[in-house]
This record gives sequence, structure tokens and C-alpha cells, in this order.
Amino acid sequence: MKIIACIKQVPDSEAKVKAEGGQVSWGESPLVINPFDEYAVEGALQLKEANSGTVTALCIGPESAKEALKHALAVGADEAVLVSDAALNALDTQGAARVLAAAINKIGSADIVTFGRQTLDDGSGLTAAQTARVLGWPMLGLVGHMQVEDGGASSPKGIKVHRVIEEGRQIVSAKLPAVLSIVQSIGEPRYPSFMGIRKASKANIPIWSLSDLGIPAPTAFVTRTELITPPSREIVCEIIQGDSPERIAETLADKILAEKVL
Repeated sequence: MKIIACIKQVPDSEAKVKAEGGQVSWGESPLVINPFDEYAVEGALQLKEANSGTVTALCIGPESAKEALKHALAVGADEAVLVSDAALNALDTQGAARVLAAAINKIGSADIVTFGRQTLDDGSGLTAAQTARVLGWPMLGLVGHMQVEDGGASSPKGIKVHRVIEEGRQIVSAKLPAVLSIVQSIGEPRYPSFMGIRKASKANIPIWSLSDLGIPAPTAFVTRTELITPPSREIVCEIIQGDSPERIAETLADKILAEKVL
């Protein structure tokens, strides 16, 4: 069985967001694997162990995103692929889905593709479903437990999952290949081992451009609004003074009537 875990590199969750020049800036925050995508990798590894498969970590980003892929390799992924191109700097979720689908098709023969439920930076949670739509595969979201089912000689393999929803758990199934969006109920992500870290440090991670995928640069359909400072409002506070409470009350009443508050 061939499993692909889609991950993203994001700023550390402890980063302080700033507005600089009308745009959101993460400052000098270190970049790490998206915390929700660690569950996508964990789910992929569980499927690998239960079904004698392989796991390929897939990421779109700059060359620095290799560090996030190395984390996936260190915890047990077999291979990693980075899609990096200057034309992908301003990528929305639809564009990311098209690029990921092209990379998944180039890797080939995938049975299952896993995602985290959302990303820490954008947090839309749409890319998994949009990628499934481009691929033409079924999409199973909010997966907290999964089991591959052998359909036998007469029918293809399928997968049965437990979806973790507000009302409880929903059991659904689909034929493979399929796209899964994994949530925290899958289990605590494993830590990189010493041998895994050594393996990851020596790994040769191929970098694919859009020309390698054979697709044009996706058109961005989302317009990012420039951050602006709200207009300031000047508020004047006047302290009314007098010789007695009665005199203060009279002065206050006169001012209220003069301002036509009453």
C-alpha cells in the first residue's frame, strides 16, 4: 500500500503576529512542520504498519521546507518530495490543491493521501477536500480511526473510518484510492528517533518545479486584503466641579440640555 502524507511548513505556534506595511508578518519566528500535519503523518504511519505499506511526505514551499519534510522522515516516512517554484509564493487553497494533485499523480500508484485538519497559518481546512475533488477521489474528513478493508478478488479495497464530529462518532466507508483528513483522536504523534534523525539528515529530497509537474502556475482566486489602521476617534472628558453636590448636579443638567442629550 502506498500512502502520501501532505504537510506544510508554518511559523512556530509561539510566534507573535505583527502588521508591517499592510501585511501580516511572523517576524523572525522559526518555521516548523504544521502541528496538525503531524497527525496526518502519524495516521499514514499507522496505515503503513497495519498494511505493509510505504509513506511519502509531500510539501509545497521554499527550499527551507525541507526541514519539515526531514521531521516526517525522522519519525518514519520512507520518502519525501518538495514542490518549490517562485510562481507558488502567493498560493491559495485551490491553487495548492491543483499542485498537490499533480504531484500525487506524478508520484503515482497512491492508495491513500492524508492531510491534517487545517494549517496553523491560514486555518481554512479546505485543501484536503479541494485536492480530493481535483483527483476525483472520495474525501473522508475528521478521521479519528481507520481500517483498510480487503474487498476480495471481485471488488477493490476500501477503507472504513470513524469520523469525530460534535454529535459523537460517525462510521463511513469508501473505495480506495481516497483522501483522508486526520484529527487528534488518531493518537499522539511519535517523536523522531536518533536513527530516524540520522537517516533524515542524509536523505536526498527531490525538488519538483511546476515544469516537472507539467502544469502552469495556478491563478490565485483569493484577494488578500491589506491591513489598515482603524481611524482614531478623539474623546474629550470633562470633570464637573462645584461647591456642593447640588451645584454640580445643576451644572451637569445644564450641559446635558445644552448638548441636547435629553
